[in-house]
Amino acid sequence: MPNDSVILGIESSCDDTAAAVIANGKALSSEMASQRIHARFGGVVPELASRAHQRRIVPVVRAALRKANVAPSDLAAVAVTRGPGLAGSLLVGLGFARAYAFGLGIPAMGINHLEGHVFSACIGQELPKSPWLCLIVSGGHTQLALVEDGLTLRPLGTTRDDAAGEAFDKVARLLDLGYPGGPAIDRLAAQGDPNFHAFPRARLAGYDFSFSGLKTSVLYYLNGLGDEKRAALMQRRLPDLCAAFQEAVVDMLIDALERAMTETGVREVHIVGGVSANARLRQRAKTLGETCGVRIRMPQPAYCMDNAAMIAFAAHVRLAAGQTDALDHPVMEPNLALGTFA
Repeated sequence: MPNDSVILGIESSCDDTAAAVIANGKALSSEMASQRIHARFGGVVPELASRAHQRRIVPVVRAALRKANVAPSDLAAVAVTRGPGLAGSLLVGLGFARAYAFGLGIPAMGINHLEGHVFSACIGQELPKSPWLCLIVSGGHTQLALVEDGLTLRPLGTTRDDAAGEAFDKVARLLDLGYPGGPAIDRLAAQGDPNFHAFPRARLAGYDFSFSGLKTSVLYYLNGLGDEKRAALMQRRLPDLCAAFQEAVVDMLIDALERAMTETGVREVHIVGGVSANARLRQRAKTLGETCGVRIRMPQPAYCMDNAAMIAFAAHVRLAAGQTDALDHPVMEPNLALGTFA
């Protein structure tokens, strides 16, 4: 008989093939196969990503079950990302999850990828009391949401153009730092002066974000130097440039978050997604929490990036709350919005 607390999670929304096992809300395993081939193109190539998922999903799932010491017959459900994401990549994960669950006679459960991130700082822990704020910052998304009673996710703001992580990657490309660019900028910025140059900070009405202007400002700054000065800057002041750009991104994120904390009166804030691994953002968030007397939670580094543990945990949260709307026949939705479960 399946254990009703053991869930297999599968994540394939972009270029990482991931599988994990959650039992009683705790991660027993979390396996991932990353695709290095995209680095040569400076970004993810959808067709290559979906083909790589096809090759890797079976061994990754087997590895997750083996590490968790769980047999397929122990599973109560299979949770899988149904959107948002790349259509071809999502299809691989969804197709496998539905077939695997059908063969075992257990339900497949479709999970919103963003909802997985929302709960990623809670893996292995109790959920906070509602309401609480969650800032999702990644390569594809920058959104601020209020988690209300009944696990209702109410979006408060989103980016109007580039996501924060996307801006990191595009600026890294300008600086010849490779892909993904966020970690490279983070490492260099740790050695630089954030006051080296005052890049613009966009502050929009409400809690929306905009990073496109900042990215363009970096481009214009570099183009205005001329070849000789630009070469000298890249050789001698690259850490300073990275630090100045990074500080502008973090300023915009912290500004919106601080305003939302003040206006909603919440006492707990989660910062999640790939960019939540950024050292400067984590430092500034910690200081903000201490200054305002608010608890700031961020995922373990392994759960900042796309991973299957967060997908399985989100399913655990939903099932524990008696919410089973997306059971049995999850449907792919590449443009799925935050807060959409059924």
